[in-house]
Amino acid sequence: MIKRRHLLGVLPLALAATHAGAADQPSIRVGLTPAFLHDQHGLLNDWRLYLERRLGRQVVFVQRDSYRETMDLLRLEKIDFAWICDYPYVHLRKLVRLLAVPSYSGQPLYRAYLIVAARDVHTSSILQLKGRVFAYADPYSNTGYLAPRYQLKQAGEDPAHFFSKTFFTYSHRKLVDAVVSGLAHGASVDSYVWDTLNQIKPDLTKRTRIAARSAPYGFPPLVAHRSVSQADFGAMQQVLLGMGRDEQGRTLLARFHLDGFGVGDDTLYAGVADMMRAFGEE
Repeated sequence: MIKRRHLLGVLPLALAATHAGAADQPSIRVGLTPAFLHDQHGLLNDWRLYLERRLGRQVVFVQRDSYRETMDLLRLEKIDFAWICDYPYVHLRKLVRLLAVPSYSGQPLYRAYLIVAARDVHTSSILQLKGRVFAYADPYSNTGYLAPRYQLKQAGEDPAHFFSKTFFTYSHRKLVDAVVSGLAHGASVDSYVWDTLNQIKPDLTKRTRIAARSAPYGFPPLVAHRSVSQADFGAMQQVLLGMGRDEQGRTLLARFHLDGFGVGDDTLYAGVADMMRAFGEE
C-alpha cells in the first residue's frame, strides 16, 4: 500500500517534469481523492496536460487513498488545490476557498444510491438491511458514510449497532465490487460514480440494483487553500470555467461525464452541514 501511494504521488511529478512550461515558477499542486475512478489515469494525465497548456505552469496531480490524507495535505499546505468530497469541504471551509463546482446532468448536484445485489428484489430502504453487512466508502464521504448514517439516526436507529458488520472500502468503485461479490448486502454509493460505471462497465453495475435514491447534495467541489494567491486562484478558476468553450475542454468534460464547471456557493452544502451538526461535528 505504501509503495502504491508513493508511485501515485511520484508518477505525475515525473510526467510533469518532462514539460518545460514555466520552469522558473513553482508547480501547481492539485490533490485528488478516491471519489474518482482510480483506473482513469489516462484521462487524468490528459486533463493535467490541458491545465498546463492553459496556465503556462507545471501541474502536479497528487492522488491519495483516503479523503483524510488529502485533507491533511491541504492542512499542511502540501497542495494548492484539491477536488474533494462535499463532506470534507464543509470540514475545511475555514481553511479553503470554493473554486468551482462541476455540473452533472445539468445541475451542480449528485445523490446517494442505496445499492444491493441485483438478485435482491425486495429491499427498498436502508432500514430493511438491519442486522446485515453494510459497506461504507470512507469516514469522510458524504454519500458513502455520513448520509446513510444520518438516515438511520433520523429513523431513531443507532448507526453504530444497526448492522451486524460494517467495513470501509475507501473507494466508491470498490463499494460496487463489495456488493457484487457478496461481501456486503448493501452500500451507499456516489451517484456520479455509479452512473459513470454504468456507462463504461455495465456488466458490473447490472449485477447491482439501485434500491433507493437520496435527496440531492451539492456536487463535490474543487477548492483552493486560502494561501493561494488571488492571481493563481483566478487563473485556475478561469481555465475550469472555460473548459466548455473550447473543443479540447469539451472532449475532456465528456470523458468525465460532466457538463462543465460553475462558480457555485456554500448554499449547495447546507444539507451536509445540517447532517454534520446532527452528529455534533459542525
